[in-house]
Amino acid sequence: MSNQDASKSDDAQNATSHNPTIMSDNDKYSYLNRLGITVWLNKKLGTTPVGIPTKQKTTSTAIPIDVEPKVQSQIKPKPVTNLEPTLEHTTTNIPADTDPTIPAATNTATTNNTGNNTTIAVSSTKSTLNWDELAIQVTQCQLCPELVADRTQTVFGTGNRQAKLLIIGEAPGEAEDEQGEPFVGRAGKLLDNILFAIGYKREDIYIANILKCRPPHNRNPSAEEAEHCQPWLTRQIELLNPQLILAVGAVPAQNLLKVKTPVGKLRNTIHKYGPKGIPLVVTYHPAYLLRAPGQKLEVWKDLQHIKKILS
Repeated sequence: MSNQDASKSDDAQNATSHNPTIMSDNDKYSYLNRLGITVWLNKKLGTTPVGIPTKQKTTSTAIPIDVEPKVQSQIKPKPVTNLEPTLEHTTTNIPADTDPTIPAATNTATTNNTGNNTTIAVSSTKSTLNWDELAIQVTQCQLCPELVADRTQTVFGTGNRQAKLLIIGEAPGEAEDEQGEPFVGRAGKLLDNILFAIGYKREDIYIANILKCRPPHNRNPSAEEAEHCQPWLTRQIELLNPQLILAVGAVPAQNLLKVKTPVGKLRNTIHKYGPKGIPLVVTYHPAYLLRAPGQKLEVWKDLQHIKKILS
């Protein structure tokens, strides 16, 4: 080899070993390993690069490069046992006779008095609920999606819970939906005047509706909606046990008596409601009287039946 060739060979070696921008593969792997940077190599493509210790202990957190990714994925977790005791604490057992129309979250509530906040124990059937329990469940009713979506609040009923006279209307209107009480609009004021004519005030009676929620645009209740709400009203009547029921309008009269007879033909008769045969009188709705004031004389005649029964 000539001196010129030897000089070129020495220059090439010096460039490879001393130039920081040119690194051998072995130096690269060693450098990356010291930095804790994982380098994956496939054993099928070659052996572990020379100069990278595979058995030497190191404080680096890097994964050894001679471990294939599939080895990590094949590590099976230990099976978890004894899950049943945990599940028992998170599962609520619902009695077989639970009424499906009652929200399950309220079936097993317990009494807990803390200041003014009271959680009332709720029974599984409507027929055993007291006034307060019934009122709570009405607010939680979700049976009619269209009514639930449109309502501001439910309208349970109002008045004297020992009243002799129970007045049942159709459904809440806009004012009732906002205030949460039945008959608070113009029709309600007219009803107050009707009651005054027979010697009664609003606080002397109890007022409820066939529906507890306002139908959109004050439309008539559907048969399905009335059926959903019937158990609430039935329990109210059971708790109140009134001496007389006054149905105002076609919707309450036909739903309570289970007929399709017009109001005009249901008037002037004392009907019987329920297993106890509670006297029931039908008259025109106050809202109808606002549109047809000439019918007020007919309502006066109906009031005489009411006054006679209650006295």
